[in-house]
Order: sequence, then structure tokens, then C-alpha cells
Amino acid sequence: MIAPATILLLGWMLVPLVMTLYFSFKKYLPLRGGDLGWVGFDNYVRFVSSSSFWPAVATTLIIVGWVLIITITLGILLALLLDQPMWGQGIVRILVIAPFFVMPTVSGLVWKNMFMDPVNGFFAHLWRAFGAEPIQWLSQASLPSLIMIISWQWLPFATLILLTAVQSLDSEQREAAEMDGAGPFNRFCFLTLPHLSRAITVVVLIKTIFLLSIFAEIFVTTAGAFGTKTLTYLIFQRVLESQNVGLGSAGGVYAIILANIVAIFLMRIVGKNLDR
Repeated sequence: MIAPATILLLGWMLVPLVMTLYFSFKKYLPLRGGDLGWVGFDNYVRFVSSSSFWPAVATTLIIVGWVLIITITLGILLALLLDQPMWGQGIVRILVIAPFFVMPTVSGLVWKNMFMDPVNGFFAHLWRAFGAEPIQWLSQASLPSLIMIISWQWLPFATLILLTAVQSLDSEQREAAEMDGAGPFNRFCFLTLPHLSRAITVVVLIKTIFLLSIFAEIFVTTAGAFGTKTLTYLIFQRVLESQNVGLGSAGGVYAIILANIVAIFLMRIVGKNLDR
């Protein structure tokens, strides 16, 4: 009974993959002659030998690593805070989760124009209020700014998953720890944090897969300039800006390989928590 859905899903996944592999071995320039024949592994050699390749890989991994650290750390703190009884708890939770439903392009433009604009942005007015010169965020601190934008967008996802895990903690265990004299810090380190390990693992695995393909936020803010060019954006430049489908397809294969390497690493190192 699930065969039709399985076949459709496989087709949806395999057809683009096969086409990517096919074009990666060809010199295909849509606006400059079209299909110019087979070139073997020349596209792969050219892409990996490009001066932009390894910096793009490093930038991708830096963004993924810092966004994971920031969102998981703040997500745990927000989850613990939202678990406490407070007035308007439901409204506060909706406000915390709301950024996750904002389109990446919209969130990037909002941060670029409303917060980080060096003339009329919120941060510019805040800096002037303290007598400081406003910062050109997207040029002077481009990578930290991009990490901030992406972290703001993905923080609600981590908070939601971790809040669910915090609420599933048995209240009797908390009461027993309090009766045994465990303080808030010890309860967090030896009770809450181990209980959150499975949820943290899920958050890391899911977010890493999506963060490796970050594109929209870069496109509408820095356009890959000032050291913010990721592997995905480099592929975009090769395919659309340079109109070299073969070279871009080779880059797509490298992106798939990188994603699988990171996924295997996470499954072996972090994913062991899922078996506990």
C-alpha cells in the first residue's frame, strides 16, 4: 500500500541526483553553446582546485558549528524559563516560537534593514545613544552578523524540542532530588541535562542537515561577500552567475559528500544517545 508513495519519493530524490551526476561529467554552458560534450572528471578537478572551494567549506562548517552552539545553549535556557509558571505563559511561548515561521529571505531583510543598517537601523541608534560610532555590521562583522541572523531564526526550533523534553521530566525525580538536598545547579547538571541528551541529539542532527544548505540569508544580506560565501552559495555562483551547469553540478556532488560525512560523524559520535 505504501508502494506508490515510496516510488514517488524515490523519483523525487533520485531524478535530480542522477541529473546532477550526469551534468557533472559534461561541459554544459546554456548561454554559451549549450552541451559541449563530455569532460570526465575535469569539472571535479576545477571545482576543488578553485581558490574559493576550501574557504567556502570552512565558512560553512563555522556557521553550522556556531549556530548549533548558540541555539542549543540559549534553547536550553529558554526551555527551562518557559517551563516555569508565569503570567501569560501561552503568549510568551508563541512569541518565542514565532521567528521559526518567518521566511528566511524575510528574516534576512528585516535584520539587514531594521537592525543592522548603519544609518537608520536599531543598532545604529543604540550605538549613538551611548556615544559610539555605529558598526557596519554586514561588512565589518559580516560572519558574526550572519550567524546572529541564522541563530535567531533557528532558536525557536531548538527551544520547542527542548521544552517538550523538559516537560517530560518526571516531577517525582525533581522532588526526590530536592529532598536529597540537591541545589538548582546540581539538579540541572545531574538530572535535567542528562534527560535532555536525546532531545539535543535530535536537534543537532536535524539542524545540521538544514544548516549545511543555508543560502537565502546570505543571498539577501551579504551576497557571499566579506568572507560569507558558503559551499551552497559557491555552487549558486557557478551555475547561475557563471552559467556553468557542469561545474556547478560537480560542486553539488561535493556538497552531497560533505553532508554525508558530517551526518555519519554525528551519527557515530552524537547519535549514540538515541540508543540509550
